[in-house]
Amino acid sequence: MMMIINIPNLKFFRRLFRKNLLFIVFFLQLAACSKKEVLRAESIKTLSGWGYTISYKDRILIKQTVIPVISENKSFSSEDDALKVAGLVVKKLNQNISPSVTKNDLILLKIKM
Repeated sequence: MMMIINIPNLKFFRRLFRKNLLFIVFFLQLAACSKKEVLRAESIKTLSGWGYTISYKDRILIKQTVIPVISENKSFSSEDDALKVAGLVVKKLNQNISPSVTKNDLILLKIKM
């Protein structure tokens, strides 16, 4: 006795798979973008210049109103300088390393001290 197995049309399944795959990838991208909370750096105006804050989920984690590492109690001279250092701190936090800033970091970022 011989049994015959009917194989369905492979083109139909490939086409169906491709359509669903595109939908699944699109949905996963959308879900990943909407759920991912990111650290946000913002500049703040101080009495003598600029500083920055770093927040997560609308909660301030770091508020820096003076240039770190230098001996003087001095704010950043420009908003751009404050945001450069804030960007470095965010980058370090995202890499799970200490967010401390060194004098060498300030020199490399060309921060006016």
